[in-house]
Order: sequence, then C-alpha cells, then structure tokens
Amino acid sequence: MNPAGRGHLPRHSVSVAGVVIRQDGRVLAIRRADNGTWEPPGGVLELDETPEGGVRREVYEETGITVGVDRLTGVYKNMACGVVALVFRCRPESGCERLSDESTAIEWLTSDEVSDRMGDMYAVRVLDALREDGPQVRSHDGRKLIA
Repeated sequence: MNPAGRGHLPRHSVSVAGVVIRQDGRVLAIRRADNGTWEPPGGVLELDETPEGGVRREVYEETGITVGVDRLTGVYKNMACGVVALVFRCRPESGCERLSDESTAIEWLTSDEVSDRMGDMYAVRVLDALREDGPQVRSHDGRKLIA
C-alpha cells in the first residue's frame, strides 16, 4: 500500500516536446492533424526510451528534421489529466521538413507568431525554451497556468 493509503500507485503519463530553434531564432512548429492546433513537435515518451531519445524520435516522426538536444527548458504538469511534459531546447541537424500522419503543416515561427498562433499552454513552453534562466516548472489545468 502506498503512503496515501490507497491500494494502487497514482498513474501519470510523460510526454516530451522539442523546441527546435534555428540560428535565425525561428522555432519549428506543427499544426496537429487531430485538432488543428499549432504546437512544438512532441508526444508520449515510450517506456523503453530516454527523454532525450524520445524527443529526437518525436521531432523526426512529425517533421522529418533530425535534432540535437541541448537542454531541458521546462517541466509542465496538466493537473486535470496527470500528464507531465518535459520540454527540451533542440537544434536542427539534418533533414527536410515533411508532413506526417500527425501534422498538416510545418512552419518556422518567430516568437511573436508563436504567441499569436499557439494556445497559452503551448506558447509558454516555447517562450520558456527561448529564455536562459530555466528550466521552468509550471502547473496548469489544461487551459490556464496555476499559480
């Protein structure tokens, strides 16, 4: 039995995302096929992979871009869903942008375009990755940050 007195351990899902930044400061973003939202590429971390390996896999699968992972820039927990997202600053190394089953558009956005196109919960992850004082640790309810 766990310390909270329940007969089972709490379950969390872990996701990873890559904020891929070109030398000109533009950030790689995808428009998701399932809901039409703009987000940094990413997805669920597999049980048998490291966070860095997972972010490299997800970015490549969704965009065709191979990346180097520089550093963790933020940890974000969706309190409503129990999803913990690890966000990494990445740099493009090779490849060419291509759509996938998960993306209907791929663009390199400025920070202003990120703020305009992405919902708050994704824009903050990208903007945090552009900062030098991370990693940031934030919680949200799926729509808004929780203080």
